[in-house]
Amino acid sequence: MSDFSRPTRRAVLGGLAVLPFAGRLARAQEAPITRAVPASGEEIPVIGMGSWITFNVGDDRRLRDERAEVLRVFFAEGGKVVDCSPMYGTSADVIGYGLEKLGWPPQLFSASKVWTWRQGDGPEQMAEQRGRWGVERFDLMQVHNLLNWEGHLETLRADKAAGRLRYLGVTTSHGSRHEELEAVMKSQPLDFVQFTYNILDREAEDRLLPLAAERGQAVLVNRPFRRKALIRQFEKHPLPDWAAEFDAANWPQFLLKFVVSHPAVTCAIPATSRADHMAQNMGALYGRLPDAALRRRMVAYVESL
Repeated sequence: MSDFSRPTRRAVLGGLAVLPFAGRLARAQEAPITRAVPASGEEIPVIGMGSWITFNVGDDRRLRDERAEVLRVFFAEGGKVVDCSPMYGTSADVIGYGLEKLGWPPQLFSASKVWTWRQGDGPEQMAEQRGRWGVERFDLMQVHNLLNWEGHLETLRADKAAGRLRYLGVTTSHGSRHEELEAVMKSQPLDFVQFTYNILDREAEDRLLPLAAERGQAVLVNRPFRRKALIRQFEKHPLPDWAAEFDAANWPQFLLKFVVSHPAVTCAIPATSRADHMAQNMGALYGRLPDAALRRRMVAYVESL
């Protein structure tokens, strides 16, 4: 969840001590909501985490420790999928710092990207990313924003065959390049695709989401909050009482449950720099999801605000 308010240091530390533990107790009898990766049947939790901007904190030890706490809450609350890219500054180093501090959580599903014009530079860039994370291989490697997707997919197919990654895919962001992405999805044997989808940016419902379901491609959703914009836009308005019908206790959960209730969505990857916001986000991993009628009601409500 985005940094839309600043609590006191004491409040943050107190919240960190209580929220994740309380969440685990309350959910002791609950199973997280998961979706199967079509290529394998592997079940992954529907809430993951992104790292764009939020984990790009350089060498600042205090900020790195704060991000390690974000990761701790994420894994404690049932998360697995962590997504990054070489274009995210120092985010990969900070993720690696946090993973080492946490003792390399075994449930990690590592997802990164290749982002370079030259196909020949891809292997070195991916090896560098593995070193920064401290992993032997990535679970998922994606061609970032379709940059030289033809060449890099060739490399990724060879890497998958050699066991250097488990899944391959492509990404877009900001709701852009849908026509090109659609063409790639139709022509290439992809395990995953990643694109933007949220309660106000619903263009993906027309073609991309149905196509992913038809082609057996898992879907990672970026920008489920439009970074912080949707939180800022809606937090001044009351959460509707009927949000309790799908166990949404706050706006982040309302927005995330809309995204992951679409049957073609595999996992949403919101980014946050705060552990208390991560605990809120992870609440969307549990309880009920809205049905089609409630989804229409959710859209109508936010469009009326």
